[in-house]
Amino acid sequence: MESDWEPVSRQRMGGWEKKRNARNDGWSSEARSYDAGGWKRPANQGFGREGALSFQIDTKMVGFVIGRGGSKIKEIQEKSGARIKITNEDYQFSEVKIFGNHSQQQNAKHLIDEIIENYQKEQGVYLPFQAEPEIKEKEPEIFIDWIALREQAKIDIAQKWAALPPVLKTFYVEAKAVSLRTDEEVAQWRKENNDITCEDLIEGGKRVIPKPVQTFQEAFEAFPDVIAAIEDAGFEKPTPIQAQAWPIILQGYDLIGIAQTGTGKTLAFLLPGFIHLDNQPIPRHERKGPGMLVLSPTRELALQIQEECSKYRYKGFKSICVYGGGNRKEQINVVTEGVDIVIATPGRLHDLQMNGIINLNSLTYVVLDEADRMLDLGFEPQILKIFIDIRPQRQTIMTSATWPDGVRRLAEKYLKDPMMVYVGSLDLAAVTSVKQTVIMIEEKEKRAFLLKFVESLKPTDKLITFVSRKVIADDITSDLCLRYYYADSLHGDKEQCDREQTLDQFRSGKLQMIVATDLASRGLDVHDVTHVFNYDFPRNVEEYVHRVGRTGRAGREGESITLFCRNDWKHAAELIAILARANQEVPDELVQMAKRYEGFKNKKAMEKRMTPRQSGGYWN
Repeated sequence: MESDWEPVSRQRMGGWEKKRNARNDGWSSEARSYDAGGWKRPANQGFGREGALSFQIDTKMVGFVIGRGGSKIKEIQEKSGARIKITNEDYQFSEVKIFGNHSQQQNAKHLIDEIIENYQKEQGVYLPFQAEPEIKEKEPEIFIDWIALREQAKIDIAQKWAALPPVLKTFYVEAKAVSLRTDEEVAQWRKENNDITCEDLIEGGKRVIPKPVQTFQEAFEAFPDVIAAIEDAGFEKPTPIQAQAWPIILQGYDLIGIAQTGTGKTLAFLLPGFIHLDNQPIPRHERKGPGMLVLSPTRELALQIQEECSKYRYKGFKSICVYGGGNRKEQINVVTEGVDIVIATPGRLHDLQMNGIINLNSLTYVVLDEADRMLDLGFEPQILKIFIDIRPQRQTIMTSATWPDGVRRLAEKYLKDPMMVYVGSLDLAAVTSVKQTVIMIEEKEKRAFLLKFVESLKPTDKLITFVSRKVIADDITSDLCLRYYYADSLHGDKEQCDREQTLDQFRSGKLQMIVATDLASRGLDVHDVTHVFNYDFPRNVEEYVHRVGRTGRAGREGESITLFCRNDWKHAAELIAILARANQEVPDELVQMAKRYEGFKNKKAMEKRMTPRQSGGYWN
């Protein structure tokens, strides 16, 4: 006669035995029911001819009733002759069902009651072993008026900033020569100057995009002090991004500037910032904090901006560079004494903000420089907290070398109805002033190739070699120094003072070459770098573009040499696209490698869609 119970495989769970049907891969509808008999009962059958005795016990007592490995409940079943099943209903109560005749059921319940009572006496506590179902009244639904809450938030924010004076933003006076240019002449100029494109991102009716200027006099005709500062610095004419950005910023609009590295973005936001600060209704000596903030992703870039800011000395504005790794006490002393311009990395500025050392309420002009890099480094939470203490009526400028989704989201959050200026294409592209050469090579041959290349350099050349790891940077630097080259390494394990000294010596010419990690791929502004050598290909093509941008700066030409190995093949297709957009030679081997990687990806995708038997594997 076939039994109503089926043998099952055993799997431990909480000191109890969980039963799995040997002829069915799925679990039964009573997956959380356990039976001490070692068999699984079909859901519609019971023990004996009488109905089951059912009651509830506190879930905390289940383990004591079951016993270690089910020993206690087996003992109860042997003494009473009944069968017992316990089902976890919720975290508070569990249901006990006893199957058998009336006498067997009562004996089993009595034994269970004894176990619970004995535990209560030992512990001196009362745990209800039997509970009547509690009927809870349905709680009334709470209606949240989100529209009203948002409106109230707007009112609260307005009240928070109501006591502050208005922010003046419009200072532009269009030169007569600029106003006389036709739309056709403007379009032709934009096309010839790195294909500048402008866009108004306001919703609804579009505004007129200001015409670009072609000379410093046209941009700052009403501000002779700015023109004098520019002439003292030795600049001849504005770069394309400056020529288009200055009229937009001086008219008071928020701006998104997308341009490759080395195109003059720093000066594009600094000079209008000076004018903005100088023309606010509250005099500088009456302000309770800085008026201008520039957020930068790295120390090196922050120090570079600080150097540019100090170069012009406009109206005696005092600036400070605040960054992690610098002398915190000294930075605090300067900030508390009073500054006009703060150039900072997000981490250190947030530290000073949270400790009440710096007041951000007085800021009216804010710049997010290299926004894509700040997102890559994970600074978005700090940026969010910093902007909480900055008034909404500010003027905000954002610059970036790329335009990924994260930067778009950041712009939507912190800029109000901005205009966008991008030089070239929004597609990733390296600067066209750099000759890019890609060498297909084996990993073990890279060191010898680098040393041979270094031997071919002229005494006047300057070289930056990029590597993937700090230890490789130090190792290559040692090799170069042993061959009597003036070289040093630059990476995050070096003290900040050592890094600054290395950069100063490289700029002055005391060092001919540095070996760096991607720490220096942005923010290292040395105009006379002639060569960039990519010893290791970076982790993404965005970093490749920034590395290449370290040469060919300020109108100069440069050369980039990239070693490309078999392990780098996943980047081949993107690298080909960048080379093609910059009109550079694409090696045939690189094209073949991209095709092989595409085939490899397709094969892997196909294998994932196939069953284990079809792909040559085995069923578990």
